[in-house]
Amino acid sequence: MKMIRPAINLRHLLRKQVNNRQPVYLSSHPLTSLLGSRRLFKAVNLDTLTPTMPSSMDPKGIVVFTSVGRSQYGFDIFTVNLNQTPITGSTSEHRLTDGISINYNAQFVNEDQSIVFISERSGCPRIYLTRRGLSKPEQLPSVPDSLFHDRPIIKSHHLYFISAHEQPEKPFQSWSALYSTELHGKRKIIRLSPYGVVDYSPAISKSGTFVAIASYGSRPWEGDFHELKTDIVVFPTSDPNNRLVVCERGGWPTWSGDSTIFFHRQADDGWWSIFRVQFPENPLEFSEFPVLPLRITPPGLHCFTPAAFNDGKRIAVATRRRGKCYRHIEIFDLERKVFHPVTELLNPAFHHYNPFVSSDSESLGYHRFRGKSIEGESRVPHLEPVASPIKDLGMLRINGSFPSFSPDGSLLALNPALDENGGIKVVKSDGSERWTLIKGRVAFCNSWSPTEKYVIYSSLGPIFESTKTTVQIARVTFEPSYLSSDLQEIPCDVKILTREDTGNNAFPSCSPDGKSLVFRSGRSGHKNLYILDAVNGEFNDGIRKLTAGPWIDTMPSWSPNGDLIAFSSNMHNPNNVDAFSIYVIKPDGSDLRRIYAAGPKGSSDVDMERINHV
Repeated sequence: MKMIRPAINLRHLLRKQVNNRQPVYLSSHPLTSLLGSRRLFKAVNLDTLTPTMPSSMDPKGIVVFTSVGRSQYGFDIFTVNLNQTPITGSTSEHRLTDGISINYNAQFVNEDQSIVFISERSGCPRIYLTRRGLSKPEQLPSVPDSLFHDRPIIKSHHLYFISAHEQPEKPFQSWSALYSTELHGKRKIIRLSPYGVVDYSPAISKSGTFVAIASYGSRPWEGDFHELKTDIVVFPTSDPNNRLVVCERGGWPTWSGDSTIFFHRQADDGWWSIFRVQFPENPLEFSEFPVLPLRITPPGLHCFTPAAFNDGKRIAVATRRRGKCYRHIEIFDLERKVFHPVTELLNPAFHHYNPFVSSDSESLGYHRFRGKSIEGESRVPHLEPVASPIKDLGMLRINGSFPSFSPDGSLLALNPALDENGGIKVVKSDGSERWTLIKGRVAFCNSWSPTEKYVIYSSLGPIFESTKTTVQIARVTFEPSYLSSDLQEIPCDVKILTREDTGNNAFPSCSPDGKSLVFRSGRSGHKNLYILDAVNGEFNDGIRKLTAGPWIDTMPSWSPNGDLIAFSSNMHNPNNVDAFSIYVIKPDGSDLRRIYAAGPKGSSDVDMERINHV
């Protein structure tokens, strides 16, 4: 029998081992810009860098960033009455949410179509309840300081949910844990996950006696991306510390009654499938756990995020079939071993996610893109405010990628897409107006000249390609007189600064004096850094090599005072194309050194660093 013991949360702060007083710009997500009161960037000094900064060291300004795909989600929550049989293209859906922001990961509260769900309408994922008669969703009690809530469930007047607000005791460990609160009474927030243990995706049994979760345990992150190595863990709601691992390797559990648990995982043949374990009522049988589960869905299609019916005869799953472009919700008959399509008959060209089932088994819910034909928010904002963990640091999500501010902060350059629909656009920093400079061409990674308000440097060509692929550094100049509300497209001059036969040249960063660019080039057969004349390019001997070696140096960024260049590299482990770390170097090529962000030099933590965008 495998048990999980509670761990003590020491909440210690790991001081970074760095030895230089110059600032470096860290990003846990690519495509980030900081707009300070006087400079484009504001950051902490390297010799004071800690995971939790004192208030006197908190940065001020605006972080502008992108979340890949997020601006296009437009999720609302829908249900289908399963008594409408057979389901056809004319079967009606009922939308339960109001078309504001994005809404997802719902569960029914009772049979009257009340649901508890996650919405980002307040600037971060929070918990809401909607039911008939409510003019707008009701925000439920949650952790005020938490910027992430997920998978809410209401059972027996208690709200269960995932939150990420308590800092773990060591790096590379998730903050995710399970909490609960009474909906009537003092509404005290109680942590159900032992301190130091990471839990996801709760499910409550029919009677409310047991909780099943996908648990990562107390292990630090092991570098798993496509399938988190979680176990299915069960504990009584009355005794959260009495945890039992019922099955190893599994995620997204769901109960049928009080004794059957379904979950998904990737099978040995590569197909994501649904599995089942039986949970005994007799505690004497617990010694047999963990057990090998029974595979329920066949190979040949991917099945995810199961939701069990209480009749014990069916499960709803999201599927991705071979040759199909969209994820759809289907019902799998456990006795006949056949699938019954649902959403493909209703909206064949939309993705549908995360099914949930009413307790009477008559209603099936899911979330999907609401579409333009349904009332609700349909216009994607240029800039969207997002809740920030730091008081004086604002957060804005852009509809695009690779933002870069103009010298005075009044304008923002971005790439609207990273394919043939891309190009370069300019947006007012208040999000009110937007103009197109280049369209119908792949462009990425913009750097606004600090000394010329209407000069932008960018990369023209396909992103993240081989060293031999032609990608060129361009200097884009436009006239301010064209920035008016009468125009959507404005003329610009595009000057190519690199030779076409030099392969992949990308990720430019302009020096503070506006005279030079540092960029990444694959012209030697390896992706290293070069410095280029910002006006004439390399055509008059205006280029020199900054780094050299059989590794990848990329994403350079010039410091505000010009004495250092920070960049991302795997030179410490060239055979690992995933593990990048921060390096700094002087513009003359001297004083190259690595910045150990995750721990002291020589520790195992620094080998886990994946800092790709600096």
